[in-house]
Amino acid sequence: MASRNRGTGTGGRGSRLRRTAVSALSFLVLLVAGVGWGYLKLTGNIDTFSADGISGDRPPGSSGGQNVLVIGSDTRSGNNKGLGGGTGAVGRSDTVLLLHVYADRKHAVAVSVPRDAMVDIPACRKPDGSWTTPQRHSQFNGAFSVGETVEGNPACTQNTVEQLTGLRVDHTVVIDFAGFSALTSAVDGVPVCLPKDVYQRDLNPKRPTRGSLVFAKGPQTVAGQRALDYVRLRHGIGDGSDIGRIKRQQAFVASLVKKVKSRGMNPTTLLPLANAATDAMTVDPGLGSADKLLSFALSMKNIDLHNTKFITVPWRYEGERVAVVEPDADALWAALKADRPLDAKAKEAASPKASQAAVSGKGVQVAVYNGTTVTGLAAKAADLLRAHDFTVTGTATAQDQTRSETVVEYGPGLREQARTTARLFPGARITESTAAGNGIQVTVGQDYAAAPPAAPDTASTAPASDAPADLADEARSADDDPCSNLSYG
Repeated sequence: MASRNRGTGTGGRGSRLRRTAVSALSFLVLLVAGVGWGYLKLTGNIDTFSADGISGDRPPGSSGGQNVLVIGSDTRSGNNKGLGGGTGAVGRSDTVLLLHVYADRKHAVAVSVPRDAMVDIPACRKPDGSWTTPQRHSQFNGAFSVGETVEGNPACTQNTVEQLTGLRVDHTVVIDFAGFSALTSAVDGVPVCLPKDVYQRDLNPKRPTRGSLVFAKGPQTVAGQRALDYVRLRHGIGDGSDIGRIKRQQAFVASLVKKVKSRGMNPTTLLPLANAATDAMTVDPGLGSADKLLSFALSMKNIDLHNTKFITVPWRYEGERVAVVEPDADALWAALKADRPLDAKAKEAASPKASQAAVSGKGVQVAVYNGTTVTGLAAKAADLLRAHDFTVTGTATAQDQTRSETVVEYGPGLREQARTTARLFPGARITESTAAGNGIQVTVGQDYAAAPPAAPDTASTAPASDAPADLADEARSADDDPCSNLSYG
């Protein structure tokens, strides 16, 4: 099969309004793309990307649930150009979903990773076969544009997600927004809701006047270009940002899943959707045939609407970009790795301490630096680490004493040890760095100086494998009211 990847990039405010649409709808493709149609026709439509760019340093696999990475693309070639893709030599991606299908095959969680999230991008393979050097604290969607091709680089995005989460990605799917348009038409439209009237200037802020009405406030059904306009919309709703519209995109996918299920999961109703999906998809070699795709889809047929959840990785604004919040994000990834449900509160009600475990630093070597002008902060952090059996190799003042946030840096192969260390420093950013050598290096910032001291009996505890409780509270189910909870901000 020819490689037909999808795109990423950071440019073009107008064009990026359109891109997140495709990542959301891809989740539906995973639910239905393999069910009951002709093998030959379906296999002929499936494109795969090369696995040569998948990192050799990957997290271990799981005997329980499966993890599927869904990437939306606005590749600017072919049919996409007429739908607002414009022109450009580098493919683009937007918000990505990491879908975790639980081992019981009755529950699933889709985690949105914002395009503007600042992460570490590992070494990635370029089209000429060479590998890039790792990029520290870079915008997440930049991973997909490594190599600067029209098709994009799904393998690099997969590598980045595996490093970020510590989870092994079992499959990766890319879908373009020409396919998105066709898919929404194939199901005769998707019920959506708008919290207010939307005008042409909301879609194009450069217009001198507000223009004519595009969407009326309230429930309606959209398909094709109107579906693209709905999910790309960000101005005038919520905080007007890319991340602000993630909840609306999640609501769109939930509504779409509900629509498909209401029509019946059978070959007759799914054939038009299947054809549209496979024409628009590029998948990893593990899903590159009809029987593999069919087997995967059938494995999820018993997931009902209420047990299909949508959340966003814990985040906060960092200037114009987005920071992934630790240790909350690590607790989420640990929960998914352990195949545990999001509803930590239910478990804690039955056993308040069942979801907590002491932080143990046995065998972990840490150097501590004071990144502020607050006297004694490194010594304070060192005492905390020693109290949890970490080996502190030394304390010193950092060259940069203007650090606002605490950073935990780690050497090769020590990410899990760094995650453990960071649990003692809520909100700390974790990054791989040669400066850490073969150990862990903690540079405490003003956030640590301002933090109240932890009580002795609680400082050593943190969720070992349960996601933060507020994620369960904020999760959207596929059977939720499509008019509720439509935006951040």
